[in-house]
Amino acid sequence: MSSPLAHAPVYRETVLAPLFAVVTRHHWRHLLCVNRAHAVMLAERDLLTAADAAAILGAIDHLEAHLERTIDTLEYDSAHEDFFFYVESELRARTGADVAGRLHTGRSRNDVDQTILRMALRERLLALGADLAALVGTVVAVARRHRSSLVVAYTHGQPAQPTTWGHYLGAFAELLLRDADRLLHAFSTVDRSAMGAAAITTTGFPIDRVRMAELLGFASVQRNAYGCIAACDYATESYAALDLLLLNIGRFVQDLGQWASFEVGHLQVPESFVQRSSIMPQKRNPVPIEHLRLLCSVGSGHCRTVLLAMHNTPFTDVNDNEHTVHEVGYAAFDAAHRVLALLERFVGAVTIDDAAVRRHIADSCITMTEVADSLVRSEGISFAQAHAICSRLARTLADRGLPLTELSYAAFAAAFDEAVGRPPTVTDAELRRFATPEHFIAVRDRIGGPAPAALDTAFEEYERQLALVAAAFDGGEIGLGQVAGQIGQLEHEQRRIPFMVGGHLGRPDEAQVAEPFAVDLDAAAVGRDQHEKSADALPAPGQQRPRAAQLAQPAPDGTRA
Repeated sequence: MSSPLAHAPVYRETVLAPLFAVVTRHHWRHLLCVNRAHAVMLAERDLLTAADAAAILGAIDHLEAHLERTIDTLEYDSAHEDFFFYVESELRARTGADVAGRLHTGRSRNDVDQTILRMALRERLLALGADLAALVGTVVAVARRHRSSLVVAYTHGQPAQPTTWGHYLGAFAELLLRDADRLLHAFSTVDRSAMGAAAITTTGFPIDRVRMAELLGFASVQRNAYGCIAACDYATESYAALDLLLLNIGRFVQDLGQWASFEVGHLQVPESFVQRSSIMPQKRNPVPIEHLRLLCSVGSGHCRTVLLAMHNTPFTDVNDNEHTVHEVGYAAFDAAHRVLALLERFVGAVTIDDAAVRRHIADSCITMTEVADSLVRSEGISFAQAHAICSRLARTLADRGLPLTELSYAAFAAAFDEAVGRPPTVTDAELRRFATPEHFIAVRDRIGGPAPAALDTAFEEYERQLALVAAAFDGGEIGLGQVAGQIGQLEHEQRRIPFMVGGHLGRPDEAQVAEPFAVDLDAAAVGRDQHEKSADALPAPGQQRPRAAQLAQPAPDGTRA
């Protein structure tokens, strides 16, 4: 089925050759996997004889062993329009044109390509999710250790209130957990097979779309065939979720940069994460922060390239959602992996300079909110009165260049008497206790507050959610709402058809795979009887699936059971 057209040299050089190269870099294994699964399904549906199925599957194994050695040097030539037709020609050479031609029964390059792209994307989502879970684990662990380490909380770029490093990191952990949830939801959209949609309306052949989804490790079938080919939301949702993850991390990193600056000095970066100046001997440059910020922006740019490529495209089969743009997206995943790995180690290595934080808390008078609150509780006055008293005291301290620790009780008593019309009942010692950051933290024990009890409850919840997320991205049998219900079968099914990059199964050499093997179609009858089952979901995680995929599984001696 290679195209007989003589393509213009410029078209070959600018379109066909680059596309061929993208597939050899990223997708060739997935294509072989789809071919294996399709041959198995056709045999189960009596659309392919046992002998032809055996010949095709053996030829695929033979070709895979050959490509293992040659894929890095394989180049496009005009004999084949694309890699799909290259593979078809290689199978023809090994089985004959008639046998190889039967493999394309009931399918199109359209549903094959859309399935391949989903397979490659779901692998990247799972790998990224595992790295994200590791980062969340480190952030929560550091937050637990530093639940009492004071930091300054800023609003509008100005010191606002004291809190703790643990409380601040807890906010970041929550954000990352929501990012994980978004990635899992994107995974659930990606994890739907397009095979069987054919060109865009399915086929008149009695194929089994659910069986194909099962063989390829998908959780379900995307039902509408037109949407399988025309809808690109599996890609746009994934890159939108990844873009938001990078945006969120970038904002956190921006804070780290401010805190590590000389003028603030709250965050201490160890020597192992510092670079020196080539001319200024005194310089200590915490450049990992800059690299994190840069990688977030670069990765976000790649995500938005994918989204922009889909913008204003027709709702039909278009080349805008194909291998070239997906390779751009893969660069976003590469950047994100670097971000997550670097940030996970960086967060675990940096420390808070307690002396600098306490000095700035006192200089900026940021415990005044609690002084006002404590006056309301102890003196029975309104918050408006307490606010007026503390505002006057803060202005007085600022005008004199004094920290809050130098607050005069006489000045407080005068301000109180002027605002309330009577002397205060709180003592000088009580007033100074109200102004300490420890008191400020201790009384904020509501849900979400920085007090130790509130934080401990939060940490327990983060760890519970993290266990679910980590299990989901690791292929565990868990459900996070409707997001991850079927993820548990993914790795199991992928192991049943040996195709994965860095595969779980040993690659047979050509001498082994060239041997003939038998196909027992009686054992595949279960598969034939399943074609009327629901397309929306395969058996739940933990339930046994039909074992007709044994057709695709080489036995230790190189034959097929």
